[in-house]
Amino acid sequence: MRAPTLLLLLSAAGVSACVATPEQAAPTPPPLVKTVTLGGSPGMTLGLSGTVRARVESPLGFQVPGRIARRAVDAGQTVTAGQVLFELDQRDLQQMVRAAEADLAAAESALANANAELARQRKLLEQQFTSAQALEQVQLLQRQMQSQHAAAGARLAQARNGLGYARLQAPAGGVLTEVSGEAGQVVGAGQPVAMLAQAGEREVEVYFPENQTPPASGSAVLADGSTLALKLRETAGAVDPYSRTRRARYTVQQPAGSLLLGAVLRTRFSRPQAAAEGDFSVPLAAIDERGTGPRVWQIKQGRVQPVPISLLALDQHSARIRAPLSASDKVVALGTHLLIDNMAVRELGQ
Repeated sequence: MRAPTLLLLLSAAGVSACVATPEQAAPTPPPLVKTVTLGGSPGMTLGLSGTVRARVESPLGFQVPGRIARRAVDAGQTVTAGQVLFELDQRDLQQMVRAAEADLAAAESALANANAELARQRKLLEQQFTSAQALEQVQLLQRQMQSQHAAAGARLAQARNGLGYARLQAPAGGVLTEVSGEAGQVVGAGQPVAMLAQAGEREVEVYFPENQTPPASGSAVLADGSTLALKLRETAGAVDPYSRTRRARYTVQQPAGSLLLGAVLRTRFSRPQAAAEGDFSVPLAAIDERGTGPRVWQIKQGRVQPVPISLLALDQHSARIRAPLSASDKVVALGTHLLIDNMAVRELGQ
């Protein structure tokens, strides 16, 4: 009885093993990936942030040094041409004016004496009571007194100008975007104490990547979706050494009365230029920045391999790249962070 029972148990175990083996050996299918076929990159739309600026922005400062006695304005205030913004302590400047007036009075008296002496010497020479040499000496002295009188007059005018410079006035109407001077502060000549954004034309300031030449025109997108045409006015002559960008100023072509100074706008610039060999446009999601540099994943015979690239330009949805690839090659467009070299994949839709 024991032998048949043992054979029955072994047969049952064999059957169970045969049933379980197919479930354990079922292979995992390769993951699905979305792909894109490369094509040329004849151009793209470049989207950047821009800041609204006044056409003329003037840093304001005193023409003479001194201590600020009064501050009459605040940041954000609208001012008119000629309006007093700051005043310096005028006591020292008033003393300089009085000293210059005294010097001029002394020079006038000395000149009057020299003129009188010259007239007297001429009469004496007519009566032959003096010599021609004596007259020449008096004429020389009179010319010296004239020069001193002119110099004293110039010093008085300069002192009066300095007293007038004790009042800092707005050179034009506009808005004070910055006010840094405070009462009691000692400032030097030319030291900025305020920044005036003059009324009138508005511009949009945009910073471009150093490898991008600012286009001649573009558009600014407002909050309500409307656009304003932009025209290039000037470009910085050098790349900023810290941000590695180039500054460009664009004139707003339409009336821009509603634009707030300092507001940040979205700008768009079309770049319809011919693509060099090896330049392609790909979705942003196709760029994998893991590792030592940016790359894309090329699909060959059902497997992926990384291809290093150079980023040429970016916008909100796509990137322009340069890579050792050919048109009609396929690259992974989504899910690149999950890939490893030589990994088997399936294209979505296959």
